[in-house]
Amino acid sequence: MVTVTIDHQTIAVKDGSTIMEAAKQAHIEIPHLCYLKGINDIGACRVCVVELEGKDKLVTACNTVVAEGMVVYTNSPKVRWTRKCNVQLLLSQHDCECAYCSRSGNCELQKISNDLGITSLPYEKKVTYIPWNKDFPLIRESNKCIKCMRCIQICDKVQDLQVWDVQKTGSRTTVNVSQNRNIEEAECSLCGQCITHCPVNALHVREDSEHAFEAFNDPDKVTIVQIAPAVRAAWGESLGLSREEATIEKLGDALRKMGADYVFDTDFAADLTIMEEANEFLERLQHKEHLPMFTSCCPGWVRFLKSQYPDMVDHLSTAKSPHQMFGAITKTWFAKKIGVDPSKIYNISIMPCVAKKHEIAIPSMKDSGYPDVDLVLTTREVVRMIRSEHIDVRYLQDVALDDPLGTASGAGVIFGATGGVMEAALRSAHYFVTGKNADPDAFADVRGMDGWKEATFTIDGTLVRCAIVSGLGNTRRLIEAMHRKEVAYDFIEVMACPGGCSGGGGQPIHEGSELAAERAAALYQLDGHCQLRFSHENPAVQALYREFLEKPLSPLAEQLLHTDHTSWQMPNEKRSCADR
Repeated sequence: MVTVTIDHQTIAVKDGSTIMEAAKQAHIEIPHLCYLKGINDIGACRVCVVELEGKDKLVTACNTVVAEGMVVYTNSPKVRWTRKCNVQLLLSQHDCECAYCSRSGNCELQKISNDLGITSLPYEKKVTYIPWNKDFPLIRESNKCIKCMRCIQICDKVQDLQVWDVQKTGSRTTVNVSQNRNIEEAECSLCGQCITHCPVNALHVREDSEHAFEAFNDPDKVTIVQIAPAVRAAWGESLGLSREEATIEKLGDALRKMGADYVFDTDFAADLTIMEEANEFLERLQHKEHLPMFTSCCPGWVRFLKSQYPDMVDHLSTAKSPHQMFGAITKTWFAKKIGVDPSKIYNISIMPCVAKKHEIAIPSMKDSGYPDVDLVLTTREVVRMIRSEHIDVRYLQDVALDDPLGTASGAGVIFGATGGVMEAALRSAHYFVTGKNADPDAFADVRGMDGWKEATFTIDGTLVRCAIVSGLGNTRRLIEAMHRKEVAYDFIEVMACPGGCSGGGGQPIHEGSELAAERAAALYQLDGHCQLRFSHENPAVQALYREFLEKPLSPLAEQLLHTDHTSWQMPNEKRSCADR
């Protein structure tokens, strides 16, 4: 421990701490824009500068280590003047279109500028505009980039994809797609982690909410909205609702007020996914074919595997992701049930994900003769829609979601947490093999926020070796270890985003907070309180098989609920691993 004085407070902090960490321990917040602990501590933005007693030059608090007896001033006149100049310089290269920016009110540059009392700029504005394909799910606006380098570091150090890089030098320095490529040519997984860690709106998701409003107001369309598992644990965060208050039923009430005809729970399709995927795994395990089997619920992970390890695509489960399965069922079985022409059904998925916007456009995702899903909205987009409709969330009611596709089990709920798909699949696989339910928490060893987890279970005498991984950097480490024959598994769950869908790239953004673990805990709590905790016991799923699909992996189930992952290609997918 070392003793330091920060703004006249004397405290003892752990040796090796940075000034920023020490200040936080003293409940002193030092403004910053580029800093991400352990990921980006390069001091690029110069906003976190502080004054050290006895030193002429200011230092950056994010990467300056404390020393015994150090006296620090975080807001002296010299610090305030320098910090204000640095922010004004950033603003001189930033397109300050706050009135119609989707990060307005949740922008760190905007907040710091307001806190510093900046009302004008003494510097000439020089804003750079670089063309971008506005149809791509991920949008970059060079005119808003502040060169903090967070996107580069997140993509390099956490996701290990190197999509972003620095271009040019000096005052012309900017960030763009690496290797002078267009984004369509890059091997981007569309995980969206660069978006959620961008402090401004230089990176954001393609906005599709207007398409939803158009559909809601089209009398010729039957609008069906489905809500993903992880959304229920996050949608209320930006609206002042606690997790207990922000129920999925209240969100359904808000969507109906906007004009949705039907609101369903994607957890129903999560249960359906388990019926197909668990049976598929048991077949592969029995015949020892294409093992290990990878889960296929995460389109960001599928994009990663197809671009980085195309020779392993046949290890993916052929099962579609839950929301795609849901879409296929609504435009076949459900359309017939309600007596509506499938062409009139407009499916909207509310997802915690950016990659889902790409997934719905895959040509093979229309086995019913129509696109399974017509539109994907992120959690953030839906929150803005609620605000734009002036819906007072304090008065939303817990109105039950629609049937017969609204019934879901706790196993479907935990899909939103890393390890949740694996646990749900094992619960049902055990039943399919033994004819008996295990304790619903018997497979809890797959839970937790570790980026790479392992667990081994015995089902009726058969050893099942499992791995659960989240974050694409961890995924690469796992696959490379498999190639070196250091590890061997039968069943692997992969989620592109650290922590799984609860930490997805479409979830609400809270500067300095990673809430995936907290959201996942809420999902496990919902599962624990659910009377129905096994996917195979879902009465609505049972009725669907009885009335329409016959059984898991039937010809009709294969047609509607499964896909060919080789029917489309990622950039450079034809290159084999041996060529890398």
